[in-house]
Amino acid sequence: MKRILSVLLVLTLALTLVACGGVATPPTTGKTFILGLDDSFPPMGFRNDADEIVGFDIDLAKEVCTRLGYELKLQPIDWDSKEVELNSNKIDCIWNGMTITPERKAAMTLSEPYLKNRQVLVVKSDATYTDLASLAGKTLALQKGSSAAVALEANPTFADTLKAVNELPDYMGALLELDSGMSDAVLMDEIVANYYITDQNADYKILDEVLAEEEYAIGFRKDDPLAKDVGRVLSEMKADGTLAKISTDWFGKDITTIQ
Repeated sequence: MKRILSVLLVLTLALTLVACGGVATPPTTGKTFILGLDDSFPPMGFRNDADEIVGFDIDLAKEVCTRLGYELKLQPIDWDSKEVELNSNKIDCIWNGMTITPERKAAMTLSEPYLKNRQVLVVKSDATYTDLASLAGKTLALQKGSSAAVALEANPTFADTLKAVNELPDYMGALLELDSGMSDAVLMDEIVANYYITDQNADYKILDEVLAEEEYAIGFRKDDPLAKDVGRVLSEMKADGTLAKISTDWFGKDITTIQ
């Protein structure tokens, strides 16, 4: 009889746990945070050797979502169509080393700047190019729809000296063009260029002369309250040292600019 009662108690407990979701299953809010990104933009967001999307921005977003009670979903997008993806509600934000521009300020609600960046020229290590002037008559590669394209458009004096500008879907394609000799230089984010050269031991160098000084921000739909929630949590992460730790993990030091 005692054995039968014990079995009944175990079964009752098991059914109760199933009904409650089980003790090992944390409560969920049912809220999903869809992050739009270019998944070939190291170190901000990119695929590792296991084809997992990782990066500095990804680690920030994971911590923010944990604190807000959201389930993070990473959604690779065509970077040139990022505003369309956002405004059609296919993603909740653009969080991938996105540069602040007047056009983006007008089209989106932007977070506080969290990193500084520059648009730089990457060439092969044995190239004789030394500055913008030395690239006259040469071919430049960049990512279509990127802040590099915006920076080039804002510098017509330099742009007019170029033989051609090749626009690629992503920076990895632009660097492949540099490798093959189809382009003589790549205009790209300094943060990405430095990381790629170091991580891959790539045979490139960065010219001293830069085309633009920039800041990164997260883009949300206009007047989306999610922007304030994310901004608040990032400020908390700055105050408690989490932001500095994530930055140090990726860059060796805290280079974040959130106050």
